[in-house]
Amino acid sequence: MANADKLLRQAEGLVARLERLLPQEAAPADWKASIAFRWRKKDGKGRIEPVRHVHRIRLSDLQGIDVQKALVEQNTRQFVEGYPANNVLLTGARGTGKSSLIKALLNKYAPRGLRLIEVEKQDLVDLAEIVDRISARPERFVLYCDDLSFDAGESGFKALKVVLDGSIAAASENCVIYATSNRRHLMPEYMQENLDYKHVGEEIHPSETSEEKVSLSERFGLWAAFYPFDQGDYLKIVSVWLEHFKAPGARSAEAQRAALQWALMRGSRSGRVAWQFARDWAGKARMKAEGGKPKG
Repeated sequence: MANADKLLRQAEGLVARLERLLPQEAAPADWKASIAFRWRKKDGKGRIEPVRHVHRIRLSDLQGIDVQKALVEQNTRQFVEGYPANNVLLTGARGTGKSSLIKALLNKYAPRGLRLIEVEKQDLVDLAEIVDRISARPERFVLYCDDLSFDAGESGFKALKVVLDGSIAAASENCVIYATSNRRHLMPEYMQENLDYKHVGEEIHPSETSEEKVSLSERFGLWAAFYPFDQGDYLKIVSVWLEHFKAPGARSAEAQRAALQWALMRGSRSGRVAWQFARDWAGKARMKAEGGKPKG
């Protein structure tokens, strides 16, 4: 009898260990916890996690990109209201508002059911699984890929192509992909590829490598290009952020001179540089004006 009990305990222990090794069903996402989510993987299992502190930027905070705002907002409004809409690729210079525009649109349209799921580049191979998990949800989802670029042979490149276009399984109607990149074609381009172009009569035919690189960006139905700001736009952005941070003398000549010197040191007049200057200037100015009293 004692031997039987011992064998039973050993069998139960073995079953428990085997159960831990078996794939577990993913815990359902807490859709009420946030308007923004991230796809995270641990031990090979993916889950959708809420973002607890969402960046509360507004469309009115974004200056110097009115054309891009109108283009992407129109597409987003179509999507939220259930009309046909495109996947969007936002490309261009660093710090010009590509990611901020997506966050601002999320904040504006979240009350109407828009949600965002951020997917890192290395996890793009899971896009089909993510789409399956949200396909029955009533919300409208933007699958967001930030600062996207690929090297040759990366698995995420093919996975993204399949979801954008070309799979036998259609993408869910309640999701679109918005991606940002500093590169129009999402992959590095080399001189040798230009040398591989072929002349057929008077026509020029690109190499297969070049065609492959262009093919991914062409699968995005809408492109929005962002450009470096001129001095006037840069100073306008600085003033908006100084007022946002409640800095004394937000539009003073002194603040503008300091903003230009800051941009010169950073080698850029981007919106990000303007925001960083405004935080620095506003912090110092308010601390001086308020006598250095601790905040909070």
